[in-house]
Amino acid sequence: MTKYGSFPGTRPRRLRTSPVMRRMVAETRLHPADFILPAFVREGVSEPVPIAAMPGVVQHTRDSLKKAAAEAVEAGVSGIMLFGVPEESKKDGLGTPGTDPDGILQVAIRDVRAEVGDDLLVMSDLCLDETTDHGHCGVLDAQGRVDNDATLERYAEMAQVQADAGAHVVGPSGMMDGQIGVVRDALDQIGREDVAILAYTAKYSSAFYGPFREAVGSSLQGDRKTYQQDPANWRESLRELELDLAEGADMVMVKPAGPYLDILARVADSVDVPVAAYQISGEYSMIEAAAEKGWIDRDRAIFETLTGIKRAGARNILTYWATEAAQKLR
Repeated sequence: MTKYGSFPGTRPRRLRTSPVMRRMVAETRLHPADFILPAFVREGVSEPVPIAAMPGVVQHTRDSLKKAAAEAVEAGVSGIMLFGVPEESKKDGLGTPGTDPDGILQVAIRDVRAEVGDDLLVMSDLCLDETTDHGHCGVLDAQGRVDNDATLERYAEMAQVQADAGAHVVGPSGMMDGQIGVVRDALDQIGREDVAILAYTAKYSSAFYGPFREAVGSSLQGDRKTYQQDPANWRESLRELELDLAEGADMVMVKPAGPYLDILARVADSVDVPVAAYQISGEYSMIEAAAEKGWIDRDRAIFETLTGIKRAGARNILTYWATEAAQKLR
């Protein structure tokens, strides 16, 4: 005899019965406009240079960078974050290529703006690590320590040359105290109130940056633990957030993304400005390596991680899969 009203009376599985049902009730949706493509451009090369630790990612030539930017536009990606890799002989203790109007990053900004105009947000990494011969994000003092305030002066100069080159958005990433306020003042002094600042608010000292070192030809000696955040801490992220907003940040970011989803969620719950997260090189490379060995389904892993980042609160995601993911979503 049939028993009506027997356990279970509530069956959540009814909302998972088919692809169209799951799509209809999905709480988190990815869209091409969510994505920002990080891209590297290297001075003095005639062909793109593959990055061994990041399969599928290259150090671009000026021409191949323009092509990548056009492809991003076609896919519906919102922005491109540019990193310049100067010739080794041009690096010095002050990171001179970073403030040279003809430095590779400034040249690349002009190239991309000429190629895509305002169809893609051209964002520039505002940091000295790619351009210094010691690989740190700032100027060193006589004891070999990063000098916070001397570095801020260099960041102000970098902001102005990047704005002059055509950057829509600058991304101060060095984790110097006061960097957002100094950059905002520097931009305003040259009448570039229109240039937005994406603050690297919570940037942790992470083992997952490893492949990025190859991507930018890093000359780093030592580590960055005195200025990047301690992975053990979360309260100081909220303190950094408060300071960045008070100094004029238009958008804020958590980096890395995957290992710090709890931080991302706390930040997103605390602000009413756009929040971004950077799915960094190590996160990318682990999935590519495991997929190459057949241990995981590559596409499912990519979209699962991206969905998790957005679900945690990211409005925008910097990811090396930006164009590919956007193309597959369309």
